[in-house]
Amino acid sequence: MNEEDLLKFGFPTKRPSIIKVLGVGGGGSNAVNHMFKQGINDVDFVVCNTDVQALAKSPVPIKIQLGQTLTEGLGAGSYPEQGKQAAIESLNDIVSLLSENTKMVFITAGMGGGTGTGAAPVIAKAAKELGLLTVAIVTIPFHFEGPRRFNQAIEGIRELKENVDSLLVINNEKLREIYGNLPASEGFSKADDVLTMGAKGIAEIITVSGHINVDFADVKTVMSNSGVAIMGIGEAEGENRAIEAIKIALSSPLLNNNEINGAKNVLLNITSGECEATMDEIGQISDYVQDATGSKADMIFGSCTNPALGSKISVTIIATGFGTSSIPELNVITPKTRNQKPETINHKPETINHKPETINLKPETINSNISFEQKSIDFNENNISENNVVTNPQNTLTNPQKQTILTDLDNNDEIDKLSNIPAYLRQNIVVEDKNFSTSSDKSSFTINKTKNGTQQLRENNSYLHDNVD
Repeated sequence: MNEEDLLKFGFPTKRPSIIKVLGVGGGGSNAVNHMFKQGINDVDFVVCNTDVQALAKSPVPIKIQLGQTLTEGLGAGSYPEQGKQAAIESLNDIVSLLSENTKMVFITAGMGGGTGTGAAPVIAKAAKELGLLTVAIVTIPFHFEGPRRFNQAIEGIRELKENVDSLLVINNEKLREIYGNLPASEGFSKADDVLTMGAKGIAEIITVSGHINVDFADVKTVMSNSGVAIMGIGEAEGENRAIEAIKIALSSPLLNNNEINGAKNVLLNITSGECEATMDEIGQISDYVQDATGSKADMIFGSCTNPALGSKISVTIIATGFGTSSIPELNVITPKTRNQKPETINHKPETINHKPETINLKPETINSNISFEQKSIDFNENNISENNVVTNPQNTLTNPQKQTILTDLDNNDEIDKLSNIPAYLRQNIVVEDKNFSTSSDKSSFTINKTKNGTQQLRENNSYLHDNVD
């Protein structure tokens, strides 16, 4: 054995990476393809998909086809349940891959579709059960992708949260607010950029050494079982580059919510280029973060250099320990799809034993010979019913008188008499002709008072016959 063999003994030419970045589904695989081209130090990239054509186009060397038997390489058809079953079918391949010297797993997925939404929670659960630090970085779809895709994304994120140590959610609609005037292809590329920034920002805190080093154990302290995490990256140069960089980081598209107040743990990493960060600049950034978190968060601080930055300074902040309330979209109540089995109703028809009753109807004989009795009216009848009410006895005529009057009306001469001769002449009543205005027995006196106080009648009485009122 020569000296060269001794130097090579026990020292592998390449150290296996402890960090793996898995892209799940179409959106997640596109993001990992983008990361692979951009390059992240000391990480292994893996793409997992049900679409065999998309896998064939990927430049990433490590590929896992999900649900080879179930989907036959044709995708999940935007059905999360199909993606879930595909991941379960290929779970042994996933576990075998993650068992190779892995300490930390990033899972990236575009939520809302079939494979990413359904398979990501299954893969995350398997990684967590292996004891790996599991971090998911996922996106919420654009509004124009429709309510069905949005609702599926929310349900998938809720399930994913239960199976990861830390969850970072990026809202694509926020990217639209910032880059809405870009062409569609460039807009989707920006979404890949943001996912790359998230994974690279965390991974290179571990893999890139610095003056104040942050190792894997520090990251695990901050992110293990931390729930919802928010992350921001900012770069700036010039006189106030430190404050400007941290302000940009806290308004980063990576932050679905800019409010970091209430964070339990904060990991802060400052990277500078040729112009190294001063102690004052590091202090300004640290104080700004403490004020923003409410001075209650435990902070892990790191500092390193990257000559490619030149005169710029870069700040990466990861804040963890938030609840789902920090993700407004998860507070939207969406109807849950339940696999309800139709209720079987065993209803037997009730048998009714009803015997028909025989009804013998005999035709009724109708006598069509109807006799009517005619009664004659006797006008000479003297018997008057007691029920007859006499309103004026003096004017009531007896039946013979009525008969006489009715008989006379048949004679024309009698009708002429009734019309032309007054009644008092026909009745032979004598009427005396008398002139009342010349009569001597009219009253011409009135009562008058005499001189001695007595009363007497006076002449020319104006109230009697001679004067008209």
